[in-house]
Amino acid sequence: MYHKMMRLSILICAAPLFIYIACCSAAPVLPEPESVYQTNYESAKDYLRKFYNFTEQVSKNVTKILFEKKIKQMQQFFHLHVTGQLDSNTVDMMKKPRCGVPDVSNYNFFSGKPKWRKNPVTYRMNNYTPDLPQRDVTETLQKALSVWSDVSPLQFHEVLNGNADIMMFFASLDHGDGYPFDGPGNVLAHAFSPGEGFGGDVHFDEGEKWSLSQRGINLFLVAVHEIGHALGLSHSNDPKAIMYPIYRYVNTENYRLPQDDVNGIQALYGK
Repeated sequence: MYHKMMRLSILICAAPLFIYIACCSAAPVLPEPESVYQTNYESAKDYLRKFYNFTEQVSKNVTKILFEKKIKQMQQFFHLHVTGQLDSNTVDMMKKPRCGVPDVSNYNFFSGKPKWRKNPVTYRMNNYTPDLPQRDVTETLQKALSVWSDVSPLQFHEVLNGNADIMMFFASLDHGDGYPFDGPGNVLAHAFSPGEGFGGDVHFDEGEKWSLSQRGINLFLVAVHEIGHALGLSHSNDPKAIMYPIYRYVNTENYRLPQDDVNGIQALYGK
């Protein structure tokens, strides 16, 4: 903590009262508001590129217009005051830990509503995090899958070798899929919609501290969310939904899907 020494001089006149406060040169120099804004502006552009398909243009005026448009889209999605401006509430929302899949406003599914045309769907755990015992990771992922099978006709079958429909693993930074992780904080994991290649795969950021409680990042809650993507669901703007992009801890004992998520998965696969 910085300590500041201030010298207070009070000049009292017969006319109005004037108070002059002078700080000595030992006080820390804070960034100018413009510098703070510029830092937030650059971070915001990166956020909008990742999650709202923002692209800078040659013309600065056009870029500014597109930036404000994407800010409004993001504010609307998260039920913030829609201003198009980079206000404190918007900056705070951008800093919260979240899923790495882009936000798609007003839609429940990825484009084209992809889904698995087979049942059961196979899955495989390729590696494990050192943060938790392997058995706990295996049981947690099985529990996360059952959350979805409990409310739909879907069944899941684990394979121990070769390819599976849903391949799961922990990875750090650049891990070969074109969407590198960012280390601790912000992006926690991401997943791909059903399909070939990376389709259906679920990747967890090893840079996080994974747990089965409210300390660190709860693996079960993140896994349920990402498996939803792997089954074809996109983000929901309902803050109570597990498919809401922002991470929040809730009690996982006897966990049941919120109704918004039940409606989404049943719209794809039936009751």
